[in-house]
Amino acid sequence: MPETATLLVTCPDRKGLVATISNLIYRHGGNILEADQHTDLEVGMFLARFEWDMEGFEIPRDRIRERLRPLAEEFEMQIDIHFSNHVPKIALFASRLPHCLLDLLQRHQAGEFKAEIAVVVSNHPDAGSIARQYDVPFLPFPMTPETKLEQEAKEIAELQARGIELVVLARYMQVLSANFISAYPNRIINIHHSFLPAFVGAKPYHQAFLRGVKLIGATGHYVTMNLDEGPIIEQEVARVTHRDSIDDMIRKGRDLERVVLGRAVRLDLSRRVLTYGNRTVVFD
Repeated sequence: MPETATLLVTCPDRKGLVATISNLIYRHGGNILEADQHTDLEVGMFLARFEWDMEGFEIPRDRIRERLRPLAEEFEMQIDIHFSNHVPKIALFASRLPHCLLDLLQRHQAGEFKAEIAVVVSNHPDAGSIARQYDVPFLPFPMTPETKLEQEAKEIAELQARGIELVVLARYMQVLSANFISAYPNRIINIHHSFLPAFVGAKPYHQAFLRGVKLIGATGHYVTMNLDEGPIIEQEVARVTHRDSIDDMIRKGRDLERVVLGRAVRLDLSRRVLTYGNRTVVFD
């Protein structure tokens, strides 16, 4: 596969942005393969994704950001540049429930993710056998309220030493501290076992059952300081009826969790998600 570059742009909306960016890529020999954009008229924000073939592109990859700097300053752009031959390193965090961890490892083994799963981290030893089954290093960090911050500091040190770029919470049942979240802003993906913002907190399926809902769901989102309120990447729902027990709803919910988390991770790794404020634009 030929190498491609992907440029993600967020800035105040102005006339001529698409033409200006496209022209810069064209003038330096780039063949645009994909271009997508969205303008949020309510807040006046422009968001875009450009992907182009690097073959014949005249600007060396290590100088593209520098050449874009005048444009970024003129239009007050936040820019990110990614290259298709870069393989990011991921850390998977899990607790006792294995279904999301197993699903991500299987998807990776099947080639769905262009990434390296560099480590599995858990606050319980249970996930160790699963990680070893897939030849992934396993790091247990038992947690108590008294040791939580100390253990998290060790986790962060391990992640940084291993060059981790994305943390995926595969039903990790610990609330991350502000220190942890600030170390990976918009680089932590969580799967929430409900269709946010409904039924937050403990036992969402029990809450849904008591309310007699006809739809249950799962939400993949970035982790922020506000618990379960980060920018949403992906959601899905399934129908339930009065014949479904709580166990039926949990089973259906776990199916949704697998699918939604897999989609969210794949969208992030393919650089199709832009965040602004507490919202996202997802270019599918």
